Amino acid sequence: MQYLGIRNGFIRTGFVLASCAVLVVACSGSEPAGRPGGSPPEMEPPSSIGNGEGQLNLIAWAGYVEDGSNDKSIDWVTPFERQTGCDVNVKIGNTSDEMVQLMRTGQYDGVSASGDATLRLIYAGDVAPVNTTLVPNYETISSFLKDRPWNSVDGQMYGIPHGWGANLLMYNINVVQDAPNSWAAVFDDASKYRGRVTAYDSPIYIADAALYLSKTKPDLGISDPYSLTSEQLDAATELLKAQRENIGEYWSDYTKEVQAFESGTSVIGTSWQVIANTIGADNKVPVNTVLPKEGSTGWSDTWMVSAKAAHPNCMYKWMDWVTSPGVNAQVAEYFGEAPAQAKACEHTTEQDFCDIYHATDADFADQISYWTTPQTHCVDGSGDDCTAYSEWVDKWQQIKG
Repeated sequence: MQYLGIRNGFIRTGFVLASCAVLVVACSGSEPAGRPGGSPPEMEPPSSIGNGEGQLNLIAWAGYVEDGSNDKSIDWVTPFERQTGCDVNVKIGNTSDEMVQLMRTGQYDGVSASGDATLRLIYAGDVAPVNTTLVPNYETISSFLKDRPWNSVDGQMYGIPHGWGANLLMYNINVVQDAPNSWAAVFDDASKYRGRVTAYDSPIYIADAALYLSKTKPDLGISDPYSLTSEQLDAATELLKAQRENIGEYWSDYTKEVQAFESGTSVIGTSWQVIANTIGADNKVPVNTVLPKEGSTGWSDTWMVSAKAAHPNCMYKWMDWVTSPGVNAQVAEYFGEAPAQAKACEHTTEQDFCDIYHATDADFADQISYWTTPQTHCVDGSGDDCTAYSEWVDKWQQIKG
């Protein structure tokens, strides 16, 4: 498949970096600074946009802003620059925590934020509400990505959805032969594969444990894995401490998980579909992925406008450009995720790409608890006694020791 080759080329360039993995702790922000009752600072979105200001400064995940410098055949930036006159500069963010810190410098116009960063940016007043009518391609974004807890507050969108995916259970078929369909395989039953279990290296992974506990220990009363009381957070922490005894390595750079599965040091753990595709393309190790019966966590990335944007017109033009059907298809195939733009599926190189990534499958998407920044004002609206992201960071340090 062509898009598998693209991903392999992407890996060979070393463009996805692990150098800031330690920033999970070092760059972690504190609880979002909102107003009492959970309201973000008051800001009005623009009512119109004018000509571009000639420049655009972005923070993005590697692979989201490609100008042909990594692969001459992969370039959706140059046509944008020619059409709008907005010269694009991009700073690659290696973790969500790093992106939050960079946005707080006020030096950037926008960011491709994942849900574990979005509310921190919204409640701190680092990003502005978005007038979606000024982004024509927003109309055909998949409806299940609009007005969600990680990208909106009280019905006001704070960005334009870009791409999404699920955190899946992946396993080596030759070693794990019982075809697991539950996260129990990496929690309660993880000792079967002691030393060869892998997990995502971030405080947000606590939500994976909370999701599992919400199904297996209903007495804990967990209704949303990102809205945890102190007692519920402690329960998830204890589960992860027990899991730690069976972990071979944690990963944040997904090329490390590819290498771990191909070398045999990992045989089961949390993964992304693109990782399974990459391993499958190399034909070294037979792996399978499954969305477990408990559901899963996942990500939905959102392009957000800085509250201090020096080039807001260029940013609005970029958000419309990158979510246009043809461009969104290019980004999704190169990066390895489901496109947010429903019409993108008509433009993918591989006809079955959107089927593999469940791009327009609302039922599949409904089984995902998308990354959302924990805060004391519970993100599910259940009260004001939830734990903040800063507390999750502390717990994650305790888990990893």
